[in-house]
Amino acid sequence: MGKNKEQLIKLACQGDKQALEKLLLICQPDIKRFARRTCSTSEDIEDAVQIALWQLYRKIGMLKTVAAFTSWSFRIIERECYRLFRTRQANKINDEFQLDDLPASYSNIDLKIDFINAITALPLIYRQVFILKDVEEYSSPEVAAKLGITVEAVKSRLHRARTIIKQQIKTPKNADI
Repeated sequence: MGKNKEQLIKLACQGDKQALEKLLLICQPDIKRFARRTCSTSEDIEDAVQIALWQLYRKIGMLKTVAAFTSWSFRIIERECYRLFRTRQANKINDEFQLDDLPASYSNIDLKIDFINAITALPLIYRQVFILKDVEEYSSPEVAAKLGITVEAVKSRLHRARTIIKQQIKTPKNADI
């Protein structure tokens, strides 16, 4: 890190707005380059960079040492990329299963009963993962540790469980003819 950048970091930490703005301009290409390697989509890259720069702007005064600035800024962008990825995945799951796709004859109680029956009918390896992950809300690594399987196996089994449940709810066995 050059002396000029170190001086800008010190001044920014002390509340000098001009130094902070100059520092963010200097750091933006590095942050963007890191985001390109970390984020999953180009939209996420732009969003993550903007949010990270805003967080750096707001929280620069909390930085304890000048030497920690680079790793601190990269941790911020990394967390933001991961947060955007999780949000995108959650939206994708919600988009896959729309209540509008269900037959019109469903009432809330019918849906709940069919949902419970679908979960109960799952093979044990899928049911365990589904309940731990989606009902009890454990993280994938926690589920993997509890069941003694890999995180990849958790994700695969969870996807399969959700697919089976979705198919069973969309085509109920006792539907009115």
